Amino acid sequence: MSKPPIIRVVDLHKSFGEHPVLSGINLSIREGSTLVVLGGSGSGKTVFIKHLIGLLKPERGQVWVDGEDVVPLGDEGLSRVRKKFGMVFQAAALFDSMTVFENVAFPLRESASKKSEKEIREIVHSRLALFDLRGIDEKFPADLSGGMRKRVGLARAIVLNPKIVLYDEPTTGLDPITTDYVDEMILQAKASLGVTSVVISHDVASAFKVADEVAFLSQGKILELAPPAALRNSKAPEVQRFLDSWFRKNE
Repeated sequence: MSKPPIIRVVDLHKSFGEHPVLSGINLSIREGSTLVVLGGSGSGKTVFIKHLIGLLKPERGQVWVDGEDVVPLGDEGLSRVRKKFGMVFQAAALFDSMTVFENVAFPLRESASKKSEKEIREIVHSRLALFDLRGIDEKFPADLSGGMRKRVGLARAIVLNPKIVLYDEPTTGLDPITTDYVDEMILQAKASLGVTSVVISHDVASAFKVADEVAFLSQGKILELAPPAALRNSKAPEVQRFLDSWFRKNE
């Protein structure tokens, strides 16, 4: 028998005042797969991802994570569920005053299961090595390139062995070479750790490279859910306009 989806979103609705942002999202994400939520600015991507970790509550709908609906949970339940997630922020969100080692070690030191300094050092170095980051323990974020900061951010996101990693616009503002590094980083995390990945993006080329499935979100609705190759042949006019516009700009 196939496993149930690790994330299942059912009839999700969210508005701010009289402005609807999500209008009936239905979505399932298989364990160990990579879903890219693709769409333009204002399409509801960030609002959607905030519902997965309970930062926002919907007016209607369910968000099932690893068999549990997070919508009715209080602070204690949400804290427990959030431990299943790692988060890679758009600008890496490293602590400027901390070294690389201290940044990656931070979640280990703050977690309830206290580890010895020797254990922390071993875990941090294993996560840094996974993304070919060696010999940079004492460097500060300002000393790193954009791509290296992203990789350190991912090392920190997976240091507690989460089941799911969320990426918020991971390639925004990066040059093509650094974008390739970030794409490979996402693929490496999946291959080495078996994590489920949810990537919020408007970068079509990156989405097509890393995704098992792409959900095209527009005006709070998923207009298409398909593997990248099938998305290219979408019959939805808005999907085709978005793809055509992106490819014209990036030829």
